[in-house]
Amino acid sequence: MNCSVGADTEPFDRTCDEGPSFPYNASRKTHILILATTRSGSSFVGQLFNQHSDVFYLFEPLYHVQTTLVPRLSHSRNVAERRVMLGASRDLLRSLCDCDLYFLESYIKPQPVNHTTDKLFRRGASKALCSPPVCDAFGPAEVNIEEGDCVKKCASLNMTLAVDSCRERRYIALKTVRVPEIGDLRVLVEDPRLNLKIIQLVRDPRGILSSRMETFRDAFRLWRIWRATGRKPYNLDLSQLKVVCEDFLNSVSTGLSRPHWLKGKYMLVRYEDVARNPLQKTKDIFEFLGMSLDQNVVKWIKRNTRGSKELSAKHKYGTVRDSAANAESWRLKLSFEIVDYTQNVCQQVLHQLGYKAVNSSEELKNMSLTLIEDRTFVPFL
Repeated sequence: MNCSVGADTEPFDRTCDEGPSFPYNASRKTHILILATTRSGSSFVGQLFNQHSDVFYLFEPLYHVQTTLVPRLSHSRNVAERRVMLGASRDLLRSLCDCDLYFLESYIKPQPVNHTTDKLFRRGASKALCSPPVCDAFGPAEVNIEEGDCVKKCASLNMTLAVDSCRERRYIALKTVRVPEIGDLRVLVEDPRLNLKIIQLVRDPRGILSSRMETFRDAFRLWRIWRATGRKPYNLDLSQLKVVCEDFLNSVSTGLSRPHWLKGKYMLVRYEDVARNPLQKTKDIFEFLGMSLDQNVVKWIKRNTRGSKELSAKHKYGTVRDSAANAESWRLKLSFEIVDYTQNVCQQVLHQLGYKAVNSSEELKNMSLTLIEDRTFVPFL
C-alpha cells in the first residue's frame, strides 16, 4: 500500500522495502483535503481544522513535491510536467492519509537523517507538530501557538513522533493549493482504502488578484504599475489570472455536476461566506464531515476574526484579521479598469459562484453594495 504508484509517474527515491508500513483502520480515520488556490483564504480555513484536538493537520505538504520535481514551477500548463507533478502528488497524499510521513522524506532537501529534519515547510503551522508527543514545549490545550515560537522552541522534527501523533487522531486534514482541479483527485476519492472528503474553497477572483498583487510584489509588478498609472503594460502576463479562473471553472463545474464518484465526498465553500459568518460556516463544514465543533476551534474563531489592520499587514500569511472586512477589501485596492478586465476574463466563474459584477468606479467603492449573492451550495450527500 505504501509503495503504490499512480499511472502517471514513477516513485521518487523510494523502494518498497524502505520504512515501516502501517495498518489502515478504515472505521476510524476520516481524511480531509482542503482544495484551494493561492491567496484564497486557505490558511484561514486550514486553521479551523488545525485547532481541532482530534485533527492531524499538514500545511501544504505538496510544496516539497513541487520544489523537488518541478523547481520554479507554479501551476504548470505543460502536460508532461503536470502529469509528473500530479502523479507524485497523489502518491504522497495517499501515503499521508495512511500516516506514512516517511514517504514525504524523499522530497525534503536535504533529506532527513534518522527521520529527523528542520526543513519541513511551515512545520509551525501545524498544531499537531508543535504539541505532544512531537514537541513538549506547548501543552495540547494551547489555543494560540505562534508559528515562529513553535519553530524556535520545538527544535528539529522527529518524523517517527509525528507518525505517532497522526495515528492517535481520528481526522487527517491536508491543505493544498497545488492540485489544479478536483478531477485530478478522482483516483484518490475512489480508493477504497481511504475515506477522503474534499472541501473545495473558492474566492472571488478579483480578491485573489488583489491579494496576490500585495503578497507577490515582484511577480505582479506590472499589475501594480497598471494600478498606479492607469495604463496597462503591453507585456502584462495575463496567464496567472486566466489559469485561476479556468481551473476554478473546470473544478467547480465538475463538483456541482454531482458525479457519482463524489457522492458524500464533496462540499463547495466560498471564502466570503466563511469570513462573514465564520462560526456558523464552520459548523456547517464540520457537520458535513461528521465532526464535533471542538471548543478550541470556537475560541480560535473568536480570537482571530476581529484582528487589527496593523497586525494583519505585518503577517501577510497570517490569519489574524477582521475577516468580514478583509473579504471585500480588494474593492478599495483595485482600480475599476483592472476589476473590469478581471470580470471579462472570469465572467463564467463569477456568475457560477454568485459574485456580482460592478459597472462603474462608484459601484466598486460603495462598500454598502454587496457583491456576493446569498447562495447556498448544498453538500453532495
